[in-house]
Amino acid sequence: MASSSVSNNTTTLLFDHDGTLINSERVHFTLWQEIVASYGAELTDEFYCKAMAGIPVKQNAKDVVEHFSLDETPERLAKKKHEKIEAYLSQQAFPLMPHAAETIKACADKGYTIGIVTGGSTLSVEKTLANYGLAQYISCVVAVEDVTHSKPAPDCYQLAMEKLGVSAAQCVAIEDTHTGMQSAVSAEIPCVVIPTTQSATHDFSKATSRYESLPLWLEQEITGR
Repeated sequence: MASSSVSNNTTTLLFDHDGTLINSERVHFTLWQEIVASYGAELTDEFYCKAMAGIPVKQNAKDVVEHFSLDETPERLAKKKHEKIEAYLSQQAFPLMPHAAETIKACADKGYTIGIVTGGSTLSVEKTLANYGLAQYISCVVAVEDVTHSKPAPDCYQLAMEKLGVSAAQCVAIEDTHTGMQSAVSAEIPCVVIPTTQSATHDFSKATSRYESLPLWLEQEITGR
């Protein structure tokens, strides 16, 4: 793996949201656990980490119906999950990942254009930006509603580049899952991965660089430049 994703050509940093900027996977897991339990089945941590972490709700719903042989449509299951998330977000924003706000501010101070590219909802991103006072630093948001094919397809990153008027060579993606990394790599964007506990076992061989935390990446590739 090359030592740095950020180069002299880099002008734009495109951050994933869930698991990269916000600590949401535990909440997503709990909500999915409740839904699966209502059908008399048990969602394990192991299955969630292996097959569901970092993957958009629509695909999660299909995988859950298939894996547990549920007598339910993926569409209805996805609707239940969206309703649970909306109920959660009506009460609070997701907690930030450690040092996420400081990372965004430090990147902005260095003059980088910052976007958020997520397989999650616009509502979730808006809640994060408003709650933690980060909206002023973000030039572009692409969420699941903005594309027909979400991650791992490259469409969301391609749309972000189009909105910002930049090329893949000018961008770096910051992701925490194989699905997200695949999306960025398919869009030909260099990708930094910062795995979480849930995604630590994912295959990150196509990533340009890997770090154990946002501060380590920041020090190595942004502030240390």
